[in-house]
Amino acid sequence: MLRIPFAELASTLAAVLVRTGFEPNRAEHCARLFAETTRDGVYSHGVERFPRFLDTIRIGSVDIHATPERLHQFGSLERWDGRRGPGNLNAWAAMARAIELSGDHGIGCVALANTNHWMRGGAYGWQAADAGVIGLCWTNTLANLPPWGASVAALGNNPLIIAVPRPAGHVVLDMAMSQFSYGALATYQQKGELLPVDGGFDAEGHLTRDPAAIEASQRPLPIGYWKGSGLAMMLDMVAALLSGGLATHQIPIDPVKETGLSQVFLALSLAKLQPAEESARAADAIVESLLASGASVRYPGRQVLKTRAENLALGLPVGEELWNDLRRL
Repeated sequence: MLRIPFAELASTLAAVLVRTGFEPNRAEHCARLFAETTRDGVYSHGVERFPRFLDTIRIGSVDIHATPERLHQFGSLERWDGRRGPGNLNAWAAMARAIELSGDHGIGCVALANTNHWMRGGAYGWQAADAGVIGLCWTNTLANLPPWGASVAALGNNPLIIAVPRPAGHVVLDMAMSQFSYGALATYQQKGELLPVDGGFDAEGHLTRDPAAIEASQRPLPIGYWKGSGLAMMLDMVAALLSGGLATHQIPIDPVKETGLSQVFLALSLAKLQPAEESARAADAIVESLLASGASVRYPGRQVLKTRAENLALGLPVGEELWNDLRRL
């Protein structure tokens, strides 16, 4: 595993995108989002996912020139068409618009249809928190999660992000609807490690900690068992209905052809309700109460900040073969 400086990784990815036809400023932004994902330790959706992103461009699932278009507006609620543009750029633009709306109305909601995989959903939670607003967003996906009581995938593993701004370190939850995302399963499998807890079913229907067995059966375990299954369904329904876009059962099941996704971005402005100092004190008190309960306590976002600092100091971890391929591109 190589350690590549952040700026070098981002510029290399941007150069590859320019050669695929991206406009330079869009290539730089898209590449930075990939690099920041690896910087923050979400390796399965950072540079390791970049080759698949290039494949989606080659086969036409992603239109690199498309930008989102607003279709309808009613107060703080808007519906946009992503026009099948790059998923991370579309998502960033949608959250930016929700943040802008929250400045006018106290709350902003952008429902985005006809878009592509947004890569790391947490990026848009951090985006909202950096802007000083509470952020919520989610996306539907292709069918890759069996509903409770079935063994065949009919639900999307629909990621949900909730972010709360805090000067001492934002609190950002980024979770899929399965106990372990497929990206996490791949990471454990590459390391030759078992999962710390049961993460799904094997081919015989037994709960297992073996990531390879779960990938083979395509039966990850929903978070909270039937509760996670229900939440996945509701997120899909709300995203499809608000955006006027596709639901999970209408999305192509080939990961490279997965397109036409529906997403929701919410921003809530605390500044409209109370001074920033009051919000910071309240958030700090909650975090401090958790930390006081035990030395090993973790909360959403804490590990990200630690990993980010380490990777910026040492360089971002990238496989040697992948790095050589990127440099050749």
